Order: sequence, then structure tokens, then C-alpha cells
Amino acid sequence: MRVLTSGRSLTQGVARRIHRTIGPLDARQQSLLRAVIEEYVATASPVGSQTLVERYPLGVSSATVRNILAELEAAGFLTHPHTSAGRIPTDAGYRYYVEAIIDAVPLPPVDQLLIRHQFGQLEHANQQWFRLAATTIASATHAAGLATPAKTRTARIRRVDLVSIAEHLASLILVLHDGTIRQVLVSVGEGVREERLATAASKLDALAAGRTAAELERRLARLPAGDPEEDVVRLFGEQAVRLLRDSDAAAIAEVFSDGLLNVMAAPEFAQSDKLRRVFEALENRAYLAELFEAVTRDERVQVFIGRENRVDAMSDVALVLMPYGRAGRAVGVVGVLGPTRMRYGHAIGTVRFVGSLMNELVDTLYA
Repeated sequence: MRVLTSGRSLTQGVARRIHRTIGPLDARQQSLLRAVIEEYVATASPVGSQTLVERYPLGVSSATVRNILAELEAAGFLTHPHTSAGRIPTDAGYRYYVEAIIDAVPLPPVDQLLIRHQFGQLEHANQQWFRLAATTIASATHAAGLATPAKTRTARIRRVDLVSIAEHLASLILVLHDGTIRQVLVSVGEGVREERLATAASKLDALAAGRTAAELERRLARLPAGDPEEDVVRLFGEQAVRLLRDSDAAAIAEVFSDGLLNVMAAPEFAQSDKLRRVFEALENRAYLAELFEAVTRDERVQVFIGRENRVDAMSDVALVLMPYGRAGRAVGVVGVLGPTRMRYGHAIGTVRFVGSLMNELVDTLYA
């Protein structure tokens, strides 16, 4: 399975340490590690040797199971909570499970058809794309789904609208080529009536369509001075340039999420303070920008497990992320956030499908 270990600056040190200590496991060790992880994922309770013998066709005695569990614990794949006789996986155990044991579990064909149909009902470049991507992932994985709009390095305008709000106030609305919307309120002079506003909107739309901030600025500079109608176009055009530059400066666009209640329901987060710290980390744009920058360096699904996440608040969760879009045009990220006790094969398969579907949508948009 082609799954990257981590992003370079975020997790390289952790990944390097893991790969020094993890050697190849034999078939019996892999079977036991897989059984412990899948039992723990299903029950959220430490797993004892007797449970494994009773529920899994391991083909070995209880004594052998106990010995192998001890070996896996000594190797750092399992740990032994002091309050229980059972064992639970460590981050290293999950990492080995993801890299060497499981395969991605694809969504059933009927689910794929349904999801394609749902996306087909949405207008191209509509923000509902990203909300639907997050909702689809959350529903399929019973965790939290994440999606960011496909962001270009240099924003271009698709359409301009001006809406009168009050006697001396109008709203400038930009629809960008990647589907995002930017708007700002602009004060206007007494002489600017709705008719003049409509004329200015038409002229600015023709002037700005398909333009970047620098291109629009150059075109505005060529407008004749002293003409009242052109002055109104210039007023709103300068505001449009500022909105475009703000968009270009933002490291990431909006992050759409759904299913956070699924994560809250997990036993790991019975302590609300632990999950609150996760939410705060997700609101840290600097952290997200660095994380998504690491993800978008490669086209594959990438998994960040527990303490592989740079931020301490994320040490109890795992992220399964995939970039979508086209380098040089527009790139976004879709993914899953959940406890480290996650069905990784299913999460990877779901993210891979939704990411591939988003690739198709971006190709359609930028054809």
C-alpha cells in the first residue's frame, strides 16, 4: 500500500526513530499485532491473551500468545496499562500496522455511485463541494471529515457583483475561479445611485474577469481620471485588488469539517478538555498551513499518528490526509481526523476515493 509515513518538517524525527527500532515481524507476530489492534479498535478496551485465543483463529496456545504479546511489548508495538492485564497498541504499533499489515479498504461500489451522484447535483466550483466532501468522509468513517477548497497560488476573478446595502454602503462580492467567495463592504458617495452601481458592476466585471491582483491593478491604472462613472469602477476595483491579495497571502483557505461529534463520542475523549485542545489546534492556522504544506508535496495518502503530530494537543488523534487538485493550478486537502484507535484501512480507502473524485472535479473546473 502506497502510504507515506509523514510530512518532513512535522514528523521526520519521529518517523526516523520508529524505523530504527522497528524490525520485520514474522507471520505470527504480525497476526497477533493485527488481532490486538483490531480488537482494541472495536472495543476500546485493553486486549488480553484469553480474548485473542477465544475470538481469533491464531492456531497457537495461550502460552504462545502471551509470549508473543510480551515480545511485541518489548519491541514497542504494544503497551501495558497499569490498571489492566490487557495490552493496547502504541503509535509505533499503529504505524507498523498501517505500513506493513493492512491494505486500504475501498468503499463499496454502490456507495461510490451514490457519492458521485451527490456531487453531480452541485454547481461547479460551489463551496458545497467541500462541505459535501467533509460530510461524506465523516459519514463513511464515523470520525471527523476535513476538506479545504482547492487553493491557487494566485487567485483569479470569475465574477464581480455589487449589491446596494444602504444609502451610502454597497457590498463588493468576488467569485474566484476556484469557487471561493470574497466580499467587503464599501462606502460610496452620495451621487452613487443603484443605476450607477449596476453600471459600475457591469464595467468592473468585464474589466476583472479572469484577472489576478496585479493584472487588475494595471487595468485600473489605465482608466481615465475625472470621469465620475470610471471613479466608481476604480473605487470598487481597488477594493477587489485588496481582496485578491489577501486571498493570495492566506496560507490556506477555509477548513470545512463535519463529524466532530463522532470524535467526541469516542471513549478516549470522555475528558472534554482533551478534545478541546484538539479543536484549538485545528484553529491554529500556522499549524494547519505547515501540515497541509507537508501533505501537498506528494499525491499519496499520508497518515499522521498520535505523537507523530508536531502539536502536543494532537497526540491522541490520527490524521489520514490526501491532497487533491493539480500542482500549479489549485491544490486542496481532504482527510479524516479521529482517535488513534481508528479503522485505518477503511479511512485510507475512503479518503483515497474522495480525493480522486475531487481531482476529477478540479480537472473539470480548470479544463
